[in-house]
Order: sequence, then C-alpha cells, then structure tokens
Amino acid sequence: MHIIRSFVVAAALAAAPCAIAQVAVMDPWVRGTVAAQTTTGAFMRLESASDVALVAVSTSAASMAEIHAMKMEGGVMRMSALPKLDLQAGKVIAFSPGGYHLMLVGLKRPLKDGDQVPVTLTFQDKAGARFTMDVLAPVRALGAPAAHPKH
Repeated sequence: MHIIRSFVVAAALAAAPCAIAQVAVMDPWVRGTVAAQTTTGAFMRLESASDVALVAVSTSAASMAEIHAMKMEGGVMRMSALPKLDLQAGKVIAFSPGGYHLMLVGLKRPLKDGDQVPVTLTFQDKAGARFTMDVLAPVRALGAPAAHPKH
C-alpha cells in the first residue's frame, strides 16, 4: 500500500507543470524614497517560456501593489493601473521608469539604497492555473541611474 501511495504522489508531482521555471525575472530593483514619500516603483525584466499573464503583485513593504503602465495620450504622459499584463512566449517585457512598472503604494517605511524589498508576482497560464514567484528586489538610491551598466 505504501508503494502504491508513493507512486501516486510521484505521478502527481511529475504531472504538475513546472510553472515557476516558465518565467525568468531579471534585474529586479526598487527606487529609493525620501522620508515622507509613500509610493515608489519597482522595475525588472520578465521573460516567459510560454504565454502567461502577470495578474497580481504584492509586497510586505507596502499596503498595496499594482501593475502600471505609462503612455502618451494627447501629448500628456499618463499612468494607469492594469488588471493584468500578458507575456508572450520568448518576448522580454521591460518594467522601467516611464513604461510598465509595479507601483508600491502605502509604503510602511522609507526605502534606502541597499534595502531589499520582497515582491510576490502572481501569473496565470492559458488554462487558468495560477502560480507565484517570490523576488527580492534591491533598492537603488533615489538619484541612481535606472540601469547599472553591464561589465
């Protein structure tokens, strides 16, 4: 009986999709803040092996986190929350200042250079299955450049 139970568990694990390996998170970072600032942005690059959607984001560093996009409308740059962001297989989506980003709202404390911010990303595949990824994003000083040069 024990052997059969072990086989069933092993078969179930083998059949479960390896969802976490589907999405690569590259160069995550969070913009530092000043003392009274209650919002900031988180940035990274995402690449998925299959078509999925980023459907939610959360962090213990803020009371709320949202997926945002900035775009030019009528000569004015506007920011808006997105209910989800589709990731196409093999295509890198850059979250950067002035474009897609994660908005962290209601910060629980100021964020300074060298701090680490835990971020949980929730994805959904085409079949409706959800999976999460935990990312630890370093904080860059408020005036730091958006990207570190590659060596």
